[in-house]
This record gives sequence, C-alpha cells and structure tokens, in this order.
Amino acid sequence: MYTSHIVLQRKRYLSGILMAGLGSILFSGKAILIKLAFTYGANAEILLALRMLIALPLFWSIYWWQSRQKKMSPINWSDRIKIIFLGFLGYFLSSYLDFLGLQYISVGLERIILYLTPTIVLLISYFVLHKTISHLQWAALILGYLGVLTVFIQDVSSTGSAAWLGMLLVFASACTYAGYMIGSGEMVSRVGSIRLVVYASTSSAFFSALQALAYHPIDIIEQAPQIYWLSILNAGVCTVIPMLLIMIAIHRIGSPLVSQAGILGPVSTIFMGWAVLSEPITWFQIAGMTLVMGAMWLLVSKDAHKQKPPESAELHGFSSKDLLS
Repeated sequence: MYTSHIVLQRKRYLSGILMAGLGSILFSGKAILIKLAFTYGANAEILLALRMLIALPLFWSIYWWQSRQKKMSPINWSDRIKIIFLGFLGYFLSSYLDFLGLQYISVGLERIILYLTPTIVLLISYFVLHKTISHLQWAALILGYLGVLTVFIQDVSSTGSAAWLGMLLVFASACTYAGYMIGSGEMVSRVGSIRLVVYASTSSAFFSALQALAYHPIDIIEQAPQIYWLSILNAGVCTVIPMLLIMIAIHRIGSPLVSQAGILGPVSTIFMGWAVLSEPITWFQIAGMTLVMGAMWLLVSKDAHKQKPPESAELHGFSSKDLLS
C-alpha cells in the first residue's frame, strides 16, 4: 500500500515536470509564429486581434467547464471594472508592445527580456511599494540584466539601431505586465485564476478588435490564408493548451518547481529561432541566456519552500504570461 502510494506520487511528480516543460516550450513558440506571420505581410494590430478573438471561445469553454464543477460566487461591479482595466493593461497593451517589438529584434532576445518580468515586479515593489529586497535578490537582478545586455549586443551587431527600439518596446511590455501582476494579486484570491484569465482576455479581445477595426477595418478578413492558420496555431497550441498544461502542473508539483521548468522557454526559443527563422546562435546569446536563467533560478530557488495553493497569484501570473505577450 505504502509502496504503491510512493509510485503514484513519483508518477505524479514526473508528469507534472513534463507538463510544465512542454507548456513552457509551447508558450515560447508564440514568438516564432508571430515572426512567420510578419513575413506574409501581417501587422501587429491584426495578429493581436486574431489571436485574442480565436482564443476567446476556447477560454470561455474552459470557464464553462469549470463552472459546472464548482459554484462560482458573483462578481461585483467594482471588481468587474478593475478586471477590464487589468485586461487592458496586461493582456492588450503588453501584448501589443511585445508584438511591435518583435519586428525589430530576435525571438531569443524577446523571450529573455520577457523572462525578466519577476525582476521588474521586484523593482516596482521596492521603489513604489517600499518593500525590502534581499542581497540575493539584488544579485539576481544584476545578473539578469547583464544577461539581457549581452544578448542585446549580439542583436545590435545584426540589426543595427532598430534593436534599440525593439528592446525598449518589449521591455515596456514586460513592465506593463509586471504592473498587471501586482494589481491582480488581490483579485485572484477573490475571483479565482481561471475567471480572471477569461474576463481579462475578454477585455483584451474587445480592445484588440476595436484597434484593428479603427486602423484596418477590412484587413482582418482579407489576410493571406497562412496568417489565419498561424493565428489558429498561436491561439490554440501556443496559448490555450500550454496554459492548461501549466495549471495542471502547478496542481501536481507547485508553482516554484513549475517556474524552474519554465527555464526551458528561453532555451527552446533560441533553438526554434535558429531552426525555423534561420536566426544565428552565437556564444553571446548562450552566455546572456545562461546569465538570465541563473538569475531567475536564484529568485525561484529562494522561494521554493513557499508552496502556495493553486489559486495564488503565481498560478495566474505564470500560466497567463504568454497569453498576452
């Protein structure tokens, strides 16, 4: 009896690690698909609108299924307004800035910058909320930004001054999402992670469609077939499916271990960029990636003993980060 329980726990642990790793890799494929869509003449506004509109019914299906499993408490209007704002900030604005930035930098640099989001949350907490930062956290911050600088040097040598614009746009994307994560922490405990994802993505889909219609009212239905197929893959394979994998993994092994498995994201992005987009892999990239992953490992390992329940802000933050970026 005891042995079978140990075997079951081990299988649960291994399956959780596998799901977390696969989810992180699938999330990272988003940047590859966006880059490919750009080659067919699509723009950031259209790609963002298509992604959100296609993903929206999938997320509502998940919400409907969960609502059948347990009763949902009603949400007051004050929380609804906050969720609309959070959806605009974290899902619409952050995604749009990221899509714009991908036009100017490599997918490897984009993924590494976005991977710094936890450090941005730390800095906002320190300078705005006046929370303390430990020496280990300061070391992780310095290490992470040195890594980004190293990869950025490689991009500047390849794409020139345009890399500056791309880096600033993607970094702004990470900053707006960091603000969203801080603002949504209390909201998750009240409305639940799934419902917050669904409602915020609905808000984002509305703003994305409104923007696309304002700038390109006809273009959304006049794209090349390849763009629609890439958007379907982006919404399904690189957004909804990995989010489900990550959420199941957190239930099985906890958010700290899932975050550690997320280190596969930047690694897989660089190699997918090389295989699909013919982006070069250099020692500068490998060195920078190693520094950033080491920094994130320090931050995650520090809090690895703090196993929070699945409805925590970490579940929402990790599982939905690539929904928007």
